Amino acid sequence: MDRGGNPWSERDRYRKRDERYRNRGRHNGRRGHWRARGDHGEERNTSRESHGRDGSRSLTETDARHPGYDASLYPDPEPIAELQAVAVRPEFNLAPEFNQVSLGNEDKICPIRRPPTKVARCLPRHVGLHVNHFGITFNPETIIRHYNIEIKPEAPAKHHHPVRLSKSTPGQIKEKLFSDNRTQFPLSMTTYDGEKNIFSVIPLPCGTYNVKMFSGEDSEDSSFQCTIELVNEFNLLKLKDYLVGNLLSIPRDILQGMDLVMKENPKRHMISVGRHFYPLEHQETDDLKCGVAAFRGFQHSLKPTSQGLTLSLDCSAMAFRKKMPVIDFLEENIRGFSMGQFAKYRRKVEQALKGVKVTVTHRNTKQKYTIVRLTDKMTSSISFNDESSEGKMNKINLVNYFWEKYKIEIRYRDIPCLDISKNNKKQYVPMELCVLVEGQRYPKENLERDASTWLKNLSMPAPHIRKESICHMMRSNTGPCGDVSRNFGMDVDMNMTKVGGRVLEPPELKLAAPNGKAIKIEVDKDKCHWNLMGKCVMDGKPIERWGIVDFSASDQNRLNYEPFIQKLIRKCRSLGIQMEEPLFYQDAAMSMLSNVVRLTELLEAVNDSACRVKRGRPQFILCVMSRRDIGYKNLKWICETPVGNVELFNPFPHINDEGHVMFLGADVNHPASRDMISPSFAAVVGTINWPAANRYAARVQPQLHRQEKIVNIGEMCLELVEIYARLNRVRPRKLVLFRDGVSESQFNMVLNEELQDLKKAFAEKDYKPTITIIVAQKRHQTRLFLEDVDGVPIGNVPPGTVVDTIVVHPFEFDFYLCSHYGGIGTSKPTHYHVLWDEHRFSSDHLQKLIYNLCFTIARCTKPVSLVPPVYYADLAAYRGRLYHEAAMEHSPNSMASSFSSKASTSFSLVGSNEERFYKLHADVENMMFFI
Repeated sequence: MDRGGNPWSERDRYRKRDERYRNRGRHNGRRGHWRARGDHGEERNTSRESHGRDGSRSLTETDARHPGYDASLYPDPEPIAELQAVAVRPEFNLAPEFNQVSLGNEDKICPIRRPPTKVARCLPRHVGLHVNHFGITFNPETIIRHYNIEIKPEAPAKHHHPVRLSKSTPGQIKEKLFSDNRTQFPLSMTTYDGEKNIFSVIPLPCGTYNVKMFSGEDSEDSSFQCTIELVNEFNLLKLKDYLVGNLLSIPRDILQGMDLVMKENPKRHMISVGRHFYPLEHQETDDLKCGVAAFRGFQHSLKPTSQGLTLSLDCSAMAFRKKMPVIDFLEENIRGFSMGQFAKYRRKVEQALKGVKVTVTHRNTKQKYTIVRLTDKMTSSISFNDESSEGKMNKINLVNYFWEKYKIEIRYRDIPCLDISKNNKKQYVPMELCVLVEGQRYPKENLERDASTWLKNLSMPAPHIRKESICHMMRSNTGPCGDVSRNFGMDVDMNMTKVGGRVLEPPELKLAAPNGKAIKIEVDKDKCHWNLMGKCVMDGKPIERWGIVDFSASDQNRLNYEPFIQKLIRKCRSLGIQMEEPLFYQDAAMSMLSNVVRLTELLEAVNDSACRVKRGRPQFILCVMSRRDIGYKNLKWICETPVGNVELFNPFPHINDEGHVMFLGADVNHPASRDMISPSFAAVVGTINWPAANRYAARVQPQLHRQEKIVNIGEMCLELVEIYARLNRVRPRKLVLFRDGVSESQFNMVLNEELQDLKKAFAEKDYKPTITIIVAQKRHQTRLFLEDVDGVPIGNVPPGTVVDTIVVHPFEFDFYLCSHYGGIGTSKPTHYHVLWDEHRFSSDHLQKLIYNLCFTIARCTKPVSLVPPVYYADLAAYRGRLYHEAAMEHSPNSMASSFSSKASTSFSLVGSNEERFYKLHADVENMMFFI
């Protein structure tokens, strides 16, 4: 309320606050991390207007009136002078160390700000880039109204169980309500998320409405009650405040509404799969010839950036079943299939159709049915009870029923029908009367080899092709821009954002000459690859105890092991790795991989044999397989020992001045989407040598299903620190933690839960290192394209390309780094977002540090796309997932009886009545078993 006791509208509140901004001086903050209290630090003055380093465009004026808005139907709001549609940008640059808080959350830490940019930067090379970010201007005076819609069936619940609506039903009901009341509910002024949220740019009448849905022939119409109520009103001035840095907490509710607005047009004209949109029809060239076609679509999202609000769009490809008659689908999908030999292919038919959705052609209905199975009886033998016009129940043959009812003569009578029963109501339909519904994904792992290769190539187009596809989809009538977005006052620039990039110099690497002396090598300037020919690894570990288990021994393509062993030994020795002859060679069969009991007995036997010969466990066992096998996950129990890595010749920038440094990586591996019970697996890895920083230890643990927060991250990191201290006789003074798998909405969890757990665990041991936390993100849509030279495309961005202006966050510390060479498709940069920094990294130092780390990977002789601590954490977490899957395929009793204390497994199983906990085996927990 104002001082007179009158209620304020949200528009008044933001207008008053905007006046305070213009009259308030600049806030002077302290250096160092701090928590703000109350309103302090929440609002920042932006009294000066200057061009930032991003080169943002100036403000533009547009008409505030929405196209298609009928003024006769809605009263005009009070007049507001000089309305503007703005592309906002930050107008200040505060110290990076400030960690602010949201209003009313006194103990909440926010991500740090970007550090000041030096006037003179060491820029060895500049590149001109186009980024698939499209600028959005919006009217800051626009008010978006958020409504909740509650849909309930009028029919009473059966057996006291509430009626469950299918996923598509609420959308159909909402469309019917709006189409029946176009004046009150104009479709072009609203957007709907398909569940309970409606966003509107105009006021909607609240209340309860009855909606009657026509179900088609032979089905009763359904009636529903729709209750609409206003939840909130959002003024886009709040988003403008955030984009210019006056508001520190991101207005996610506003962005959610605006994101739905940009998805409304493709949602109405395309197939929606998760966050992706695909056309209703495929291109003729994309037919995969097995009842399946590749569809070219896109996904997009809104991003707050230094140039203002942008829309990021990227193209994608996915395999779908074609909309076609079921019988035609079977003839294409199953090799050799014919209706005359149906019994021969029955099993494959049931596998191909189970769970597939179909519509029927004998009735006028849009209803979709899910195939449960094939009927046991043939079509000609199926009969059921049918109520006659006189009300009597008569038994009628299915074939006769379709002739008498629909005048349809069933052609294929000696094959089963499709069972589409639901809710204990039996329904059998002949296959020839069913058509596959469009938009049904086809598992890519089920594709034949040629189709799989085509889909893979389609998913990885060259940069110039991807760029053209993105621009085409942006301009398409079914793309994100349409009447709805324009009616919400949002205008999208159809040109990609131009930005200047920098290419970092690759580091010099340290290897060894054949005489053991350290030598400096330079990597290839274009691809940043290096070669080990005539060179040795640094600190090669001798391999004295190893053996071979040959699972291909009984196959035609078995290993010719004698020449293979000699070549392997010569190669290792040429690399400076002293490798002895194997202790044993054991024949085995591929079938043993899927038998845990027999496999365990085999591993125990070879382990005992090695212990008797060399008085020690094998350092590793080389397992030879003739083909891929599902039992491969059981072999993940066997540890692998690192035998030598490449090192950097020069120290890491900025952080190498004093004290030991430890790099940590953390990630969580979640079960598949349809798995509702399996645990998630958290992994933390950490370097255990300095200054090389190329050897890692890992800790893996299960946690609650699909829980992203790493519950015991403090304890896991402390264990790794103690391992480091035991090996180096000193604790690291500096920790740099890379966190993978979290989105922007989970930054608060990382800072205010995981970081606090980390500090608490360290404090209990009187350990106070300095900490930096960086989130590495690969699940984003941002792509970088080199500017064409004289109209000729020139391929992917070079390794080391970094972008930290214009398309990055308005004021937080983030950047994009493409550290790898993209030989296939279009390179995707990694987005690094610094949440916490007690080392006061500059942008240049941190970018160079991460880029240099990407060269220390132990798996290949080239830099990788993701910083190695995160890369390894992902592998370690996946290892826990594979072990869990292998263990769950067998009963705990059989596992317990077959395992002994000598078993050479990478994990030991500790069970309880409620859950299982996995602990790395003592012999491998401090080795790089996961590579």
